[in-house]
Amino acid sequence: MLNINVGHNPELMRACKTLADYAKYTARIRSYAAELPIEEAVERTITECIREGILEEFLRKYRAEAKRMSIYEYDQARHIRQEREEAWEEGRQTGKQEGKQEEKRTIALNLVKMGMAAEQIAQAIGEETVLVEEWLTDTDK
Repeated sequence: MLNINVGHNPELMRACKTLADYAKYTARIRSYAAELPIEEAVERTITECIREGILEEFLRKYRAEAKRMSIYEYDQARHIRQEREEAWEEGRQTGKQEGKQEEKRTIALNLVKMGMAAEQIAQAIGEETVLVEEWLTDTDK
């Protein structure tokens, strides 16, 4: 796998002008999209690239298709990034909850050793008695 972003694999970029131009094109879209709506960022990039001879022939011939695909790809990449961030946060929250449950279970096991009844333990840690009883009978976990 090769990184084809601007500034990476200079030998490959020198060997393939089209690839180098595409890297410049996508870098420019990313840069403008940080400050403009994606549609404006893509339109500005296409206009500038044509003027500067970057993918000029292709962009003149397939301007509308290039614009549609660039917007779609950018939105798809952003969507994937957002999904990944949401999944990470969900996993983090699940881990925190599991950690809290394990902590409560440990406290319950210690309290039963001190002679406390399951009902009292449940009340003390804010859990259902049924769950505390399950912990106390299943100490193999």
